[in-house]
Amino acid sequence: MSAANEWLYLDYAATTPLDPNVAERMREVRQTSFANPASNHAAGRLSATVVDQAGVQLAELLNTDPGRFLWTSGATESNNLAITGVAKQRSHLGRHLVTMRTEHKAVVDVFRALEKQGFDVSWLLPDADGQLSVEQFEAALRDDTQLVSIMHVNNETGCFQDIATLGGICRTRGITFHVDGAQAAGKVPVDLEALPVDLYSMTAHKFYGPKGVGALYIADGTVIEPLMFGGGQQRRLRPGTLAVELIAGLGAAAAESASRLETDLLHLTALKQQLLLGIETIEGVCVNGPKSGAYPGILNVSVADIEGESLLLALEPLCVATGSACNSQSQEPSYVLRALGRSDMEAQSAVRFSLGRPTSKADIARAIDLYRAAVVKLRSIAPGHTT
Repeated sequence: MSAANEWLYLDYAATTPLDPNVAERMREVRQTSFANPASNHAAGRLSATVVDQAGVQLAELLNTDPGRFLWTSGATESNNLAITGVAKQRSHLGRHLVTMRTEHKAVVDVFRALEKQGFDVSWLLPDADGQLSVEQFEAALRDDTQLVSIMHVNNETGCFQDIATLGGICRTRGITFHVDGAQAAGKVPVDLEALPVDLYSMTAHKFYGPKGVGALYIADGTVIEPLMFGGGQQRRLRPGTLAVELIAGLGAAAAESASRLETDLLHLTALKQQLLLGIETIEGVCVNGPKSGAYPGILNVSVADIEGESLLLALEPLCVATGSACNSQSQEPSYVLRALGRSDMEAQSAVRFSLGRPTSKADIARAIDLYRAAVVKLRSIAPGHTT
């Protein structure tokens, strides 16, 4: 048996496997629509039609106009383009920006780079469950605030932010509002016609599409500066030849998610409840983030008197995370959990379980057994342990 068959994969917040229907759609496009969609000949027009169809599929998932999307390489590029593009385009009006300490690195590091370029950034802290208060948010806004970036679903805790309320406040004050939707698009209902959002970032591989492709929603009237130059594609905001096969995969994944959204959420809710009931009885276990009302595909827990790296090794063959996948090589405690007020020890012992469509009740039962056994083993060999 291969190692892959022995793994118990519960790291779907990091990435998801390619859905079989998505893979089939990409195979079809690879064979029939390989031409450059910017070409005027028949083959090029066929490729352009494939791209247009994917836009319609994504728009149907998110309830908006397909003409409002830019295709990108993923949420990291979408975040960079949105945040930097707006900050520079509006810098003559003001240089104050607002975000949260608990954002993904693909947002945090963009704002840090802008700080070095002379922008003033207000870094907001959530409460102990990860929620940003409306009062704190309003108090941070100034007359020279030009951009706010708040994520929809936190990638480590599953905490939702009230982007409808926050976006409404921004809209009344003429502030551009960006949302990192990487953990929300394709996973929870998102209605971009109803939400007061100016820019919304997403990536296909978080909802069973291919890696290397994403999109940026840009509301009518929102203006950004491009980060790259070299062609007239995509309104000159993101030039370059479009990856037709990957875009088709994103569209197919969007269509699949739209048809399964309610079923997926019910499935994940039941599994998360099973997991929580199974591990919260372990002495010293603490849930990081809200116990209720969070995205059901993510459960983050810390455990007392356990060192995080040792715990992760002891959990094999269970594939989980100690934080965001982009920081998994670092031995530093999660900055997200530290922002929630967790100690270094609590943050280092944190494990993020993230569940997906293929996860079964049997998988959860096995994960509970592996987690419990790992904690018992590590505590038994800890200095000062007595039997």
